[in-house]
Order: sequence, then structure tokens, then C-alpha cells
Amino acid sequence: MNLRNVAIWLGVVFVLIMAYSVLQRGGPTGRAGEISYSQLLKNIDAGQVKSAEINGQQVKVTAPDGKTTTVNAPPNSEDLIKRLEARNAEIKIQDGGRFSLVNLLLNMLPILLLIGVWIFFMRQMQGGTKGAMGFGKSKARLLTENKNRVLFDDVAGVDEAKEELQEVVDFLKDPAKFQRLGGKIPKGALLVGPPGTGKTLIARAVAGEAGVPFFTISGSDFVEMFVGVGASRVRDMFEQAKKNAPCIIFIDEIDAVGRHRGAGLGGGNDEREQTLNQLLVEMDGFEANEGIILIAATNRPDVLDPALLRPGRFDRQVVVPNPDVAGREKILRVHMKNVPLAADVEVKTLARGTPGFSGADLANLVNEAALTAARKNRRMVTMHDFEHAKDKVMMGAERRSMAMSEDEKKLTAYHEGGHALVALNVPVADPVHKATIVPRGRALGMVMQLPEGDRYSMSYDQMTSRLAIMMAGRVAEELIFGKEKITSGASSDISAATNLARNMVTRWGFSDDLGTVAYGDNQEEVFLGHSVARTQNVSGETMKKIDSEIRRLVKTGEDDARRILTEKLEDLHSVAKALLEYETLSGEEIVGVTKGIAPNREEPEEKKPTGPVASVPVSPTGVTA
Repeated sequence: MNLRNVAIWLGVVFVLIMAYSVLQRGGPTGRAGEISYSQLLKNIDAGQVKSAEINGQQVKVTAPDGKTTTVNAPPNSEDLIKRLEARNAEIKIQDGGRFSLVNLLLNMLPILLLIGVWIFFMRQMQGGTKGAMGFGKSKARLLTENKNRVLFDDVAGVDEAKEELQEVVDFLKDPAKFQRLGGKIPKGALLVGPPGTGKTLIARAVAGEAGVPFFTISGSDFVEMFVGVGASRVRDMFEQAKKNAPCIIFIDEIDAVGRHRGAGLGGGNDEREQTLNQLLVEMDGFEANEGIILIAATNRPDVLDPALLRPGRFDRQVVVPNPDVAGREKILRVHMKNVPLAADVEVKTLARGTPGFSGADLANLVNEAALTAARKNRRMVTMHDFEHAKDKVMMGAERRSMAMSEDEKKLTAYHEGGHALVALNVPVADPVHKATIVPRGRALGMVMQLPEGDRYSMSYDQMTSRLAIMMAGRVAEELIFGKEKITSGASSDISAATNLARNMVTRWGFSDDLGTVAYGDNQEEVFLGHSVARTQNVSGETMKKIDSEIRRLVKTGEDDARRILTEKLEDLHSVAKALLEYETLSGEEIVGVTKGIAPNREEPEEKKPTGPVASVPVSPTGVTA
């Protein structure tokens, strides 16, 4: 980059020098000491010229008294030379022809400058290194994995996906093992999973284990504003891959180029569809691409074109889900390799307390804990740092500068105390992990529940219990402060309870009146247009029944919360009082408070006073499972 800047500045200096030379050579006429050609002839005839120096069309004349003048003579100066010889004047002739090339360059300089500027901007538009016509070349980068090589040992928590891709590694190492029995390795593997689960890392691990060249490119790198450029890049990418076979091509976010053809508002996109067509042909067309394995990743498999997913192209789909408890523990240990840990750090406890976390979330958790320890000038990262980081990631950063009045703090304490107390007394609920009245993120307070193990479905008892927990904050406000003092703090609770009840009625069949029928809409598939829409016509009478059932379920949850809090009113006062004093209580401390046991705080940093602050119309609760 420095050499390029130096070359540009040298070009600027050269242009300035040439411009100055032009001005000097073609300066204004009428300079001092210049006479006309007619006067020169008269002076020669009168014997007033001692010597003459002829340089092209310029004649420098010296008089007997030593005075010099210049004259612009006509091109043919034979008559001038004869007159000078007749008067015995000294004649000197300079060769002006040697400057003819310079004159030509000076005349062509403006055109050359325009051509140079045009080439410069074209190279900038097309990426510079590929030339003025290189926008049809592939942007795939070749990674040889000589440094920072990734292996399967560096990937944790996705054992099933690694087993699926182990066959690809074995084929690249020993293809004859499969070909002896007539077997063919899958031409493509599609990695499907939520964001942050490690799809790209797994693809690199496949290349690292096999020890083959690894081409990587993003789906958006194919598409350009010119129709046909993407298809040209696909062809060029496979040509490069053939020269390096056996190899792996990894396309990240393939949904950017592989979307369903002809779908979307206003039809499809010509450039994207031509690129997809070329990709389909290269993967499985008339010519077989032996030794080239395509691995792609996406978190939107539902939008991909069916022709892309058929056998012969992406033969198998490898699901890369969020890790379970054992997987989270392995991932945490991988990210903790270079982190000095204190003796009190329990990785299993952290893994159990982070349900639903992806690999990227866990990496962020470890990093936040390390930053927290560094801010406190510790030499090792403690369990308290990990707990603080987990609360920050799951609930948001503390907003201790936000001042609440004493009345608002008291109302928030009873609101959160109602959530926590009902969660402890409903038939089925996840254990209460923590309750706090310290503002975090957009919430003024929060109650967090953590499951004891990974859960993949929810029963009817769990749903109705959850409705009661959600409505408990509003009910607690009403019981303690009266109906006229209820605030808008339960807005998100009401919204979440309504959405849960709506799903129970319209998707999961938990209504005797409506039966086990799905009353859905096509909001999730609007991009597919009319071709694959699955809208169900719902009559006005059915909509009334749906609204009635939703209202009944929410009201049942509210009634259950009111019954529990009425029976446990003294416990509600105790929990709210403890929250006002300590601001944050763990699940064990809440149970102890209901039994008359005060929290035992050994670490002074657990209790930090909050000053007076202003409330915002955001829900003070965040019941998390």
C-alpha cells in the first residue's frame, strides 16, 4: 500500500514538472529583447548582426555592440542563412530535432492522463488486483491450514455432527476404501443450525483433519449488480477447485444465493437465480467434479430451493444444534484453556446454569468473566466473576445509576417477590435461580428461573403454572397497594402470557372447545408468496372462540396466582422486605427468608446501595426459563 501511494505521488510530481516545462517553452510572446522577422532582415542588410544562433524556428541574434535579441523565424530559413553569409556573420545551427519526441509526449499528455485516470478508477471498482475485467473471477480464499490449524478436538458439544462429517474426512484421506465397494461419498453436506453453534468451525475442522486445501466464500460474494457475474464466479471457483482437488469448498450463509427461485414480492432476482442455476449445474450436471466436496452453512434451511437440497447435490443435512449440558461443559473447558481459573470455579454448575446457550454465547461468557476479573485486578477468574458475567449476558448490565424513588422500589420488590413466591408454590416450575430489584437492561427488576436439565418440550401443567407465574407480579401489586395503584410494569408479563395462551389454543390443541386443530397463519412464510402459503381461513365465530379461550387461560393463571399469594401473604411481605434490604436474592435465600432465615452475606460486593432513580414504563420482570 505504501509503494502504491509513493507511485501516485511520483506521478503527480511528474505531471507538475511537465506542465511547468510546457509553460516555459510556450511562454507569452513580446518578451524583452525580441524583434520582428522583418526588422531582423533589415538589421542583417545594414550590417548590424555579428552572429546568429538558429535553433529550430528561434533565432538568437547578437549585434556588434554585444546586445542580443530573439526572433521567431519561418520554418524554411535558407534565405536567412544566405543573407547572413553575405554579411560575413557568424552562424551557429542547433539541432532542434532531438526534442521532437518530448514535444510529442507533451502534446499527448492530456490524453494519456485521461486514460490513466480511467484505468485507475476501473481497477478500484473491480478490486484492483484482478485487473479491469476481473469482476467475473471468484472471490473464494484458499486456506492451506499451515497455521492455526483447526481439528475435531478443538470443536466440542456437537459430537453427532462430527460423526457425520468424519466420513468426509475418511474419504479425502483414503478414497479407495469407499470406491472398492462401489460407494460414493456425498457431494455436499449442508450444516443447519442456529447462529453461533460453530458451523464454520466444524467445516474448518474437516479441512484440518483431512489436510486438504480449503476454499471459503460467503454466499453474498457471488451476487453483483451485473447479471451473469455471479454465474461466472461460480464457474471460476470450481475451476480453481479442480486444480487443487481433492479439496473442500465452504460456502457460508448459502441462503443469500440459494433462495427459492421465483419467490418473494415482485418475483425473483435474475442475477441471484442465474448464480443458483450455475451452482446447481456445477454440483451435479453433465460433468462430474470428482474430489470436490461442497460444505455449506445456513440457519434458514426453509428458504432454500428444493433443487439444491436433493440427493446428488446436498446429499445430507447435518444438524448443528445448541449444545446440551454435557456439550456446554466441553465447550466451556475449551474456551477456559488459556484462562487462569480459581479453585472455586465449577464448570458443571456453569454448564447447568446456561440452558439454551450456543457456543458463541459460552465463549462470550468466558470472555466477560475474564474482563470482570481484570477490572477488579484479580490474578485469577473466580466463580463470582462467572456468575456476574452470566447475569450480565442473560439479564443485561446493571443500571445502578438509574434512580428510583422509595415507593417505586417498594412496588418493584413486591412485584418481583410475587413472581418468586408463586414460582415456588405452583405444581410444576423450574427452580428460582435469582430475584433482583436492581435495574438490568430494559427491566426494573427480574426473577430468573433455571431448569435442572435440558428441556425439549413443555407439558400442560408446566404451561398453566407458567401463566400463574407471569401474572403473579400484577396480582401482588393489586393485593398490597390496591387496584387503583397498579402500574404499567406488568406489560411484558401480560404480553408473554397472552402469547403463551394463544399458542396453547391455536397450535398445541389445549382447548376442548376448539379441539386439536391448528389455527395458524402464513406470517412465517410470507417470503414464499402465494405458491407455498398455508393460510387457514378462520371464521369470525371461531376467532371469538379463540379469544374467549385465551382470556380463560390467562384468567385461570391470574386466579391461581391470587390464591397462592393470598395464602402466602406473610411470606410475600418477608421476601419483599429482604429484596429492599439486599436488592438481590438467590433461590436458596428466598426459600430461607420464607422460613425466617436471614441471608448471610460474606462478600461485601454482593450488597451495593442503589440511589434514588426515575422509573420507565418497562416491565420490571423477566421470568426466564
